[in-house]
Amino acid sequence: MASKPGPLTEWPWKKLGNFKYLILAPWVVRSVYSCMVKGEENWDLLELAVVPILLIRLVHHQIWISLSRFQTAGGKHRIVSKSLEFEQVDRESNWDDQIILNGLFIYIFHMILPQAKNLPLWNSNGVVVIALLHAAPVEFLYYWLHRALHHHYLYSRYHSHHHASIVTEPITAVIHPFAEEVAYFILFAIPLLAVVFTGTASVLAMAGYLFYIDFMNNMGHCNFELVPKWLFDVFPPLKYIMYTPSFHSLHHTQFRTNYSLFMPIYDYLYSTVDKSTDSLYETTLKGEEETPDVVHLTHPTTLQSIYHLRLGFASLASRPYSSKWYILMIWPVTIVSALLAWLCGKAITVERNKLMKLKMQTWVIPRFSLQFMLSYEKEEINGLIEKAIVEAEDRGVKVISLGLLNQGEELNRSGGLYVMKHPNMKIRVVDGSGLAVAVVMHSIPEGTKQVLFRGKLTKSACAVALALCQKGIQMVLINKDEYELLKLRLPTDLGSFLVFHHSKTPEVWVVGDGLREEEQKAAPRGTRFIPFSQFPPKITRKDCIYYSTPAMKVPKSLENMHSCENWLPRRVMSAWRIAGIVHGLEGWDLNECGGSMMDTAKVWRAALRHGFTPLDQP
Repeated sequence: MASKPGPLTEWPWKKLGNFKYLILAPWVVRSVYSCMVKGEENWDLLELAVVPILLIRLVHHQIWISLSRFQTAGGKHRIVSKSLEFEQVDRESNWDDQIILNGLFIYIFHMILPQAKNLPLWNSNGVVVIALLHAAPVEFLYYWLHRALHHHYLYSRYHSHHHASIVTEPITAVIHPFAEEVAYFILFAIPLLAVVFTGTASVLAMAGYLFYIDFMNNMGHCNFELVPKWLFDVFPPLKYIMYTPSFHSLHHTQFRTNYSLFMPIYDYLYSTVDKSTDSLYETTLKGEEETPDVVHLTHPTTLQSIYHLRLGFASLASRPYSSKWYILMIWPVTIVSALLAWLCGKAITVERNKLMKLKMQTWVIPRFSLQFMLSYEKEEINGLIEKAIVEAEDRGVKVISLGLLNQGEELNRSGGLYVMKHPNMKIRVVDGSGLAVAVVMHSIPEGTKQVLFRGKLTKSACAVALALCQKGIQMVLINKDEYELLKLRLPTDLGSFLVFHHSKTPEVWVVGDGLREEEQKAAPRGTRFIPFSQFPPKITRKDCIYYSTPAMKVPKSLENMHSCENWLPRRVMSAWRIAGIVHGLEGWDLNECGGSMMDTAKVWRAALRHGFTPLDQP
């Protein structure tokens, strides 16, 4: 929202939410009906092309979003290194509004203008007219409109909404108040209306012009430099007729320079070019490789979770993961994405964060949870994890934490396998079990004397069981195998704290993987389910309380947090990920993997000292 919202700031369909696309429904129905009643030889190509054009534009924008986020996470050509937060993602979540608006205007103009009907597929003359009119009146008028929008009156009421994004993303280009977006459409309509009235219009030329506007807008706001220098060396005048991402980025950081749309010539003519334009371009294009101090190695969970990754859909990534019905509608894309992931032979960098002087990255192993369960995938997955650890070692990373199933005991002995294979590595491998146990223990309600313990007996599970017994809390087990195994793993003097079956079921359940739905149904009303595993239990009871998987809130000083970690809330990290960060901050020179585990009290105090705080559990 602008700092002092003016008239027509709000989009008229804002209250419709995701139902805003229904605005186009009458027009789509009308065009479909028109095709049905007319013969194929009488079809109106422009009327038929509107929906495909809008869909292509949506896909085009999404490609740029993913490309930009991929480059700014692990690339070396990032322009602005400041933090991007959830507030900006929320503000820019309506980027598709302008596509709906454009589609609505095209339908209206097609209906009221006889010249816009029955256009040919292609007309070369129209392409020339559009190019000339864009280069002259459109670029010229935009330059002065843009300067006017920076006058304090219009800026505070409209344009400040766009400039709230210092660190731009491709979709920042189309984030404007409604009135401002209408003004831009009128401006861009000049070449389109001109070819319509001169009889030189064609469907492909008009669609191509929209694609050109989207391409240049997205490129100019992508926050990484990608225009090669040899282009300007081969054709020097190009610097006056095509801008670069770094050129426009200066407008978002300096505000009073580089006003041009896509052609910098008007900034040169009116002396508004930023003095650092050329030097920033060359510096950014050269780039600088960043070596993170800490890497968190994770993986996608379900097939749909690829859209929840930071490289996927920005609005989904900024919220805790949950299955969405509309994602099922694009299942072919999901399958193709899964196949591409399967073909990928290395970890992908998806996120970059910073806490004080500690630089962090998140890498993703391109394998889904289901694949971790398949025995024939075990060797390949281990190879991918090992390859990522070796790469991190070669790059000088100090700590790598293993998230989700990357630290499976059956898979790699909680990461100990890699330390055994590479005993001379300087990088420290952390499975985070110590902090995970500490978080679970601090989640147990005060005064608890008895808990029901249920779940797969992992390294963390046994450590939680030991801590519970040492605290004098009796554990009830309802699975005979778990009872026998746990009795063998715990010290003999603590065996009295284990009880198989019980006349009264406790109201606090400490649970891990393998908790069945029928077992949950047997829980008393108001039971608290406290998980110790990486994955939360499936919620089947509305009359019970489900705690988060072991996690903590991150300090406000942790930068560039604008995506959620799996199903966790905003600005919350899993204990396993935080453990790696704390390891790096403390400079601990030891591995926490295999059979070794950090002292839970020590790592808990360290986490609190660095600003991580417990969750407000229900």
